[in-house]
Amino acid sequence: WWASLKDKSVEATAELADGWLSPTRWQADTFPPRIRAHMTVAHDGIDTTRLAPDPHAFVMLNGQRKLSVGDEVVTFGNRNLEPYRGYHRFMRALPALQQLRPRARVVIVGADGVSYGAAPPAGTTWKNIFLNEVREQLDMSRVHFVGALAYKDFVSLLQISMVHVY
Repeated sequence: WWASLKDKSVEATAELADGWLSPTRWQADTFPPRIRAHMTVAHDGIDTTRLAPDPHAFVMLNGQRKLSVGDEVVTFGNRNLEPYRGYHRFMRALPALQQLRPRARVVIVGADGVSYGAAPPAGTTWKNIFLNEVREQLDMSRVHFVGALAYKDFVSLLQISMVHVY
């Protein structure tokens, strides 16, 4: 990245910074040594201590079905269920997943709005467009749409999930 810069005024401006921040050592190493000397590497990813499996965690679906560690739970989650975040690809893969994993319960987190990209056609949602595309191939008793979740509930869900798809 740094080597691709043609405008040397950017380099001069960079010298004025009190510090730099990089999410990975690899990215930091792409900068010249004089910049790296003032760079802090601060990972901005997943807190794997907090989001590790918890043998005591559980999730109630519709107040009726309890899922916990040991259940075969596959999760998919985004703020909104839309193609820009891969929802369509996940839904199209779901029939094969259910066939391969007949005990798997799939929990899908996300609202019906649009965060990125185009809005769906008037009167529908991306969620329903792609669900309807594969609905006849699915065992819907094992697919659970939970909408948006409070963070603590999302953490519990991740703590029991065997596989999280993003």
